[in-house]
Amino acid sequence: MGAVGKWIRSRVQSAGERLSRRLVNKLVLLFTSIITLVVISLTVISYQMLQRESVEHSIIGTTNTLKLVNQNLEDFISGVEQLSLPQIRYDQIVSSIENEQHDYAARLYLESYLRELYYSRTDMEVICFYLVEQQKYYYITRENYNLRVLTAEGDEITRQSWFRAMIDQGGSREFQSFFEGENEIGYEINIKNSFMAYHRVLRSIPTREPQALISFYLNSSVLDGMLADVPLGKGEQLLFLDKDNRLFYAADMDYYNRIKQAGLLDGITGDSAGRLTWRDGEERYLVMYDVGSQSGWKLVKPIPHKELYAAATATRDWSILIGLGFIVLSIILVTYTSNAITQPLKRLSQQMSRFSTGSFDAEAAVTGRDEIAYLTRHFNQMVRNTNELINERYKMKLSEKNAILKALEAEINPHFLYNALQAISTKALRHERFDIADMVDALAQTLRYCISGRDVVQARDELKHIERYLSLQKARFGTRLQVTTDWDEALMGLELPKLSVQTLAENAVKHALEKVSTTVNIAIKARLYSGKAVISVRDNGPGIPPARLDEVLRSLASGWEEREIGESIGLTNLSTRLKLLYGEEAGLEIRTGEDGTEMSMIIPQGGGSHV
Repeated sequence: MGAVGKWIRSRVQSAGERLSRRLVNKLVLLFTSIITLVVISLTVISYQMLQRESVEHSIIGTTNTLKLVNQNLEDFISGVEQLSLPQIRYDQIVSSIENEQHDYAARLYLESYLRELYYSRTDMEVICFYLVEQQKYYYITRENYNLRVLTAEGDEITRQSWFRAMIDQGGSREFQSFFEGENEIGYEINIKNSFMAYHRVLRSIPTREPQALISFYLNSSVLDGMLADVPLGKGEQLLFLDKDNRLFYAADMDYYNRIKQAGLLDGITGDSAGRLTWRDGEERYLVMYDVGSQSGWKLVKPIPHKELYAAATATRDWSILIGLGFIVLSIILVTYTSNAITQPLKRLSQQMSRFSTGSFDAEAAVTGRDEIAYLTRHFNQMVRNTNELINERYKMKLSEKNAILKALEAEINPHFLYNALQAISTKALRHERFDIADMVDALAQTLRYCISGRDVVQARDELKHIERYLSLQKARFGTRLQVTTDWDEALMGLELPKLSVQTLAENAVKHALEKVSTTVNIAIKARLYSGKAVISVRDNGPGIPPARLDEVLRSLASGWEEREIGESIGLTNLSTRLKLLYGEEAGLEIRTGEDGTEMSMIIPQGGGSHV
């Protein structure tokens, strides 16, 4: 009997142990019954109470909103129309138009009038004033920072469709939309920030002939601000049309095209609010609209039927109240079990927080055999693997950086050695001068400096090398090469990449001295500006062509792995060396023009600490 009891206890312990290995088994039974009861109760009660009221509430609210916003839009457009009427100044404007060509005061009056119109409102993107007989126009735009009134020729304006529509039909105004591909402007202006244009013809009172045309291009932000008062839910759209159903705003052009093809807009008539039902494939819509009483502007808002019932989600407020009763009962049970469940998670969370701040020894204690224990063991393994990976990665980066530096330094341009030797041999053969020994000595010291094992040198050593290098170049070019050096004494100990100043000087020789037959001055200068050392080499040569400059700048911007072998390899290598040694703030700058080229090497303060 004792053996049977022992066997039963072992079976029970084994089953309990298997259940305790999974956290979900501890929580599902307790929370499933509570959540299921709460959700079912809230869903049934909510939709029973508010399903009908939600549809009526949405319709009433949308109708009132459309009416209010459409009234604001009509008032806005009416204000624009009133602004276009000269009213008591009509005779003065007509007189100025007639005398504009030969009377400077008339031109000033028109410019002043245009400025007054522009400053009177903040919603004008551009205002144009076209003189029909002179075929020219004045305009003022936000792009002119000093807000000057400019003039331009307007030969194309009389051929625009909107202009012909007013003249041929004897009208005095015309609205132009930019939403349906109507991009005929006639004026040489930028309309990307405008949603519509309002044109008004100023006619001669005796003859009724058009004298001038004033055009207002209205800023899109005004319309966006007004239409923002119409809330758009998921799947809802908004259209703004004139009385002839021309589109002036659409939230979705594809949706508008479908409505237009279906002929739905033709059913929007009258001068008040209304609604239609429309089916687009499997989707049903309630199309609500408002027609303005002043000018017949229309605001149309299609609403998916399924969104009308979305307001029923307000029943969740009731669900919360009902659910509180169940939650209070569940809290008593959850409190006792949550401590035992969450305590291991809390310890693991603390160790994860330490790990995220850079403490890579943050291993957590493992207790139990459930999912939390499984997660803790794997977290500890991740910590150990991260430590190993960081150490390996750090060593690899150091090796890679040193290898790149050696590779960059090894790419010495062989043209210098070739040209120097050629200059020495030519001078010896032609003149038999004993100063050849000095040139050979300078070349030997130069080669010794180039093959030395140092990656960085002090500025004074680099200057000595540059002096020898330029003395050899003077052997080639004679008095055509003039060199001046202005190096701040405080920067004599600055650490520089070896051959860095030579790279800049060599570029000046190649792109300035070799390109012209006149004397070229090369100025080497070093100064400290705002905590950065700036070493510049400037020449008065012909400058770098724009195409070549773009190619060099692209080469400097590309990474070491992306570089292409070309004429700018020396500058690319130098730029890469600077960034590797001193960080991303270091680099090269190039300024060029007809008066010469200046190349500057930027080294940030404290850059030596990166070496």
